[in-house]
Amino acid sequence: MTPKHLGQSTPLPTSPQAAELDYVPNPRPGRLYLVRFAAPEFTSLCPVTGQPDFAHLVIDYAPGETIVESKSLKLFLGAFRNHAAFHEDCTVEIGERLFDEMKPVWLRIGGYWYPRGGIPIDVFWQSGTPPAELWLPDQGVASYRGRG
Repeated sequence: MTPKHLGQSTPLPTSPQAAELDYVPNPRPGRLYLVRFAAPEFTSLCPVTGQPDFAHLVIDYAPGETIVESKSLKLFLGAFRNHAAFHEDCTVEIGERLFDEMKPVWLRIGGYWYPRGGIPIDVFWQSGTPPAELWLPDQGVASYRGRG
């Protein structure tokens, strides 16, 4: 499991499907802990208008045998920049792909999308019930409140 992207000059993938995620062995196998990635400047395209959509993503997972390598995750998320999909599809696609490939004990993703057309959309997905002993801090992203 040698990371393909780490330490290399790697262009942004042309699509999320073309992006290759790297996984490395969990440095603490058998230990229950939480890993969090925050992507406060995530972008994709509206599939109807082609206009950019912006979100703050928070990905939490309890590792199994592997962890995701952060540069490959950054490239994967960046590949959505020119990808046309609804907020719900982007958020769930990211969560499901990470869960299916990495096989963590548990994973959740919160997609806090900025308003378009006056309506903010927040999308949440998780792989199932979190382990009872897992510390789950709040994702720390407030619901959209406008100028208030």
